[in-house]
Amino acid sequence: MSLGSVVLVVAVYLILTNLDVVDPTAGMQTRVPFPGEGPPGAPGAPSATPDEERLVDFVSFVLDDVQQTWGAALPEYRDARLVLFRDAVRSACGFAGAQMGPFYCPVDEKVYVDLSFYEDLHRRFGAPGDFAQAYVLAHEIGHHIQNVSGIEAEVRRAQRSSPDQANALSVRMELQADCLAGVWGHAAGRRDILEAGDVEEGLRAAGAIGDDRLQEMQTGRVQPEGFTHGSAEQRQRWLRRGLESGDPDACNTFETTLR
Repeated sequence: MSLGSVVLVVAVYLILTNLDVVDPTAGMQTRVPFPGEGPPGAPGAPSATPDEERLVDFVSFVLDDVQQTWGAALPEYRDARLVLFRDAVRSACGFAGAQMGPFYCPVDEKVYVDLSFYEDLHRRFGAPGDFAQAYVLAHEIGHHIQNVSGIEAEVRRAQRSSPDQANALSVRMELQADCLAGVWGHAAGRRDILEAGDVEEGLRAAGAIGDDRLQEMQTGRVQPEGFTHGSAEQRQRWLRRGLESGDPDACNTFETTLR
């Protein structure tokens, strides 16, 4: 398994455990309050709802499994950290509100997730299910793999040197992260973790957050030149490629034509 060759392709193109989990409930490896919350047990400190507690347990399980999978597959892999928050958070990459959705910050190597996003995924985007939620987290860890392997840095350099290609390169980064999420899904399936219908849930989620779907929801129009993550069809296709191949070398979005 090698991702190093992808870094060279990016440059040519011009040109994507054991860990500390920051979460809202007790019983995890690290107990860190939500923004604005007092110390655990402090008077007036908001507590997690039962639904949040169940979701945190699930997200923690998925994160551990994803990172153990990549830790065994990639010698250079090192664990990312997870930050769960309410409403807004300050990361090493800047301040972010919940409307931004889940994101990965390469500066502090942390994945940031507002748990309310999963409710939005279900109700607003019509993509419910455990594997839909797992796909989102595995996608962000895909960005961590890009960071660890040097792909992320190469892409950022290419974007700075060729601003007119910034969006196109961003799309390739995102689609590669989708494919890498699928590679983990393939490994999970081989260990009988997946259930009937899980793959369809993940593909539905990938399509629901395609740029064309989001643009149409927000403005009623689709403008491909403004894509930064890929169309619904592209996101589903690259997630499926990872799911079917189980091979990160099949995720080289930088040396293929994107339809």
